[in-house]
Amino acid sequence: MGLFPSRKAEVEATPLDDVDAVLADLDGVVYAGAHALPYAIESLNRAGETRRLGYITNNASRRDSTVAEHLRELGLVRTRPDDVVTSPQAAMRLLRERVAPGATILVIGGDGLVFEVEKAGFAVTRSADDAPAAVVQGFTPEIGWAQLAEASYALATPEEDGGIPWIATNTDWTIPQARGIAPGNGTLVSAVHTAVGRLAVVAGKPERPIFDEAVARFGARNPLFIGDRLDTDIAGAQSAGIASVLVLTGIDRPKHVLAAPTTSRPTFIVGDLRELHEPYPATTVRGDVTTVGEASVRIDGPDIHIVSEGERPIDLVRAGAAAIWATGRAIYGFRVPERLYADPFHRP
Repeated sequence: MGLFPSRKAEVEATPLDDVDAVLADLDGVVYAGAHALPYAIESLNRAGETRRLGYITNNASRRDSTVAEHLRELGLVRTRPDDVVTSPQAAMRLLRERVAPGATILVIGGDGLVFEVEKAGFAVTRSADDAPAAVVQGFTPEIGWAQLAEASYALATPEEDGGIPWIATNTDWTIPQARGIAPGNGTLVSAVHTAVGRLAVVAGKPERPIFDEAVARFGARNPLFIGDRLDTDIAGAQSAGIASVLVLTGIDRPKHVLAAPTTSRPTFIVGDLRELHEPYPATTVRGDVTTVGEASVRIDGPDIHIVSEGERPIDLVRAGAAAIWATGRAIYGFRVPERLYADPFHRP
């Protein structure tokens, strides 16, 4: 089954066995920019025939209703706004704990963030001169220097010295787009941090609030989360106690999988979402040889040897990851053959 199987151990089990709710990230999993990724829509629709489908996104630029409409246009026709859990919704949980009801909030972000702030009963301002009770920052492509400067002015005093709270919807460094990989909200949060020397409280992945909201909303007992990033998606699911799938259609590549720290290792690794419905081969270890499917890897001191590449590149990645992770040693302690982290998988 998975690299660290926690459910049925049968060789013929798929990643979806025993799962009652599939929770999927969006950018890099379902779509890149405005367009669906290959095989994503049909694979998720099939999974949703017998399970609840939900979507968790760190992207704070759009309302849940707008995201749901986009997903329906792509072919996920049964998607409703309450199927979408956004980082601004998680941010409102944190905001309610820190400021008085109806307080004025400086919003650095787009319509999706403004909508959630107002829905939560707070007043929105765009100026630090309005004495805001907190700053909430999220991504939108229109953010520029002037907006980041307003956040810096409002956050000049450290919170421990009487300054106001600063909540970031997420700190993703990058975001997949149709033309390639672009800077994400983390770069914008970092710009403000550099100016004021403070750290934001983060609401979205990899923090727990957004996962806890999804599990509670969908009543999931055995959820499975699908993501494309180890540092946010997989680390977040792991910290929330949720089984995870890393799909190689977005940010992280095979070389990142091999080097994944213990805090961000997926239960399953797939090349695309069709493999959710395919038998997931067991990982077997005989002596110093680790085998997944027809792919085998042997570790000899600092050297990693490919015993058999097999017919499926994904099985070689799985075998290499299982072998390296089992040693408890960091990737830089090995000599890794280039074929082990070859990357024939689709990405935007």
